Amino acid sequence: MNVRVKVKDSAAMVVGGASGMGRATAERLAERGARVAVLDLPTSEGAAIAKELGAGASFHPCNVTDSDDVEAALAAAVEDLGGLHIAVNTAGGGISARTLSKSGPHSLDAFRSVIELNLIATFNLNRLQAWHMSRNEPDDAERGVIVNTSSIAAFEGQIGQVAYTAAKAGIAGMTLTMARDLGSLGIRVTAIAPSLFATGITSRIPEEMAGELTRDAAFPRRMGRPDEFAALALAIVENQMLNGSAIRLDAGQRFAPK
Repeated sequence: MNVRVKVKDSAAMVVGGASGMGRATAERLAERGARVAVLDLPTSEGAAIAKELGAGASFHPCNVTDSDDVEAALAAAVEDLGGLHIAVNTAGGGISARTLSKSGPHSLDAFRSVIELNLIATFNLNRLQAWHMSRNEPDDAERGVIVNTSSIAAFEGQIGQVAYTAAKAGIAGMTLTMARDLGSLGIRVTAIAPSLFATGITSRIPEEMAGELTRDAAFPRRMGRPDEFAALALAIVENQMLNGSAIRLDAGQRFAPK
């Protein structure tokens, strides 16, 4: 199976593709002629999204914190796609809790769960995605590209983000090493580190509050839009020289302590 730097006719997988930045990316990939597999929770809108994406699209329910579930969903998606050239991983989430608060030390179980959902789940996806990509015949020496989701919290996390910061910093930190690991196979690895984007709960934040939250941005001083994440993901796919980096997508914002 030949891989193409161009998106058309490629086999693409978007984990977390039923909403937000993942959905926007799945839509862009489909518009550009890729066959797209959407992986998301069984309770998500994934089936409806896949139907909207048209012929060649499929939905595979998947809980990224269940390793057996992930392995089975990836295998089924790759079988439907006929291979795997592009993997974009956006699933994740966080909590708000200080290292020490009036109620006592940060819950260790809560910390572990955030690491599991973000960092460990991303690595598990990556190792399996890379395995499937490694079976491709190279095209211009490339077999595939993986795009993960970090956060600018990885670099300047706010008060109460200690678990989320650790998880997203781990994703950013493993990017170059993984790219080096997989370079001899012609597989690229990058991460996008967004600032505050209008997805999920944040999409319902009033405009005035959103302006306050993004006041430290250079320009534009607003929340990011899912399609702006998707645009960068596609740019990464199409440019072989983008590899091994965590790319900030933040309008020049640096998070204040709180």
